[in-house]
Amino acid sequence: MPTDAATLETLQPGIALLRLTRAARLNALSLPDLQFLHGLLDTCLSDASQRVLVITGDGEGFCAGLNLKSLLDENGQMPATVRENMDLQQSFAGLVQRLRDTRVAVIAAVNGVAVGAGMALALAADVRFAAQQAAFHVGAVKIGITAGECGISYHLPRLIGAGRAFELMLSGRPVASDEALRIGLVSEVLPAAELLERALQCARQIAAHAPYATAHTKRLMWQNLDAPSLAAAIELENHAQVLGLMTEDFQEAVQAFLHKRSPVFQGR
Repeated sequence: MPTDAATLETLQPGIALLRLTRAARLNALSLPDLQFLHGLLDTCLSDASQRVLVITGDGEGFCAGLNLKSLLDENGQMPATVRENMDLQQSFAGLVQRLRDTRVAVIAAVNGVAVGAGMALALAADVRFAAQQAAFHVGAVKIGITAGECGISYHLPRLIGAGRAFELMLSGRPVASDEALRIGLVSEVLPAAELLERALQCARQIAAHAPYATAHTKRLMWQNLDAPSLAAAIELENHAQVLGLMTEDFQEAVQAFLHKRSPVFQGR
């Protein structure tokens, strides 16, 4: 299994950085690379002290999706069986699902092109910042398969609206960073040199909150995007708030407010 597809480092307590490091391939990923990334996520997400994960890429690519060359034989053919193709698809889609499901807040610092399943990784993040040279490209519709992969057909219309999502997915055209900002695909666009620091600034803001508050806010946001009604959404919020009122961290926040000091949260 390769060990050069990505690195995982702790930047400060509770904040980790996952960096894709195949810059020469625009950080396109093969099946072994995906398996390696799952291992890194195992390490990161199983740590109870982990609060925020920042994802970025080296070079000119955030992630160019699947490394198609890794699937070809010496004749340029793709000999994989249906089962092998499904394993590959499920492995990439599994990364997206894990980023969505984890209690850890996920920030994508999109440094360059995000193509296909690589775009799906960015869409699965809770917050997205982009460098000026970043671009988003569904891509797959141009090579004879569907633009819907790894959750793109689910996330994209929820982020930018169904009308815009249909146009982007059917045309396959790229979205430059300025348009991505205008349509709500990213929160901010920055010069490349400032991108990671802005993502880390946001990470520090998130990590300063009580763990319960962050984890359940994330859960509520994603669940209520699919809430069948306002009443159902409020019901979920009510349960989360009642449980939060019973935590030691909430009591600490009250005492900190009364004594005009910063709270010290313990995750209890």
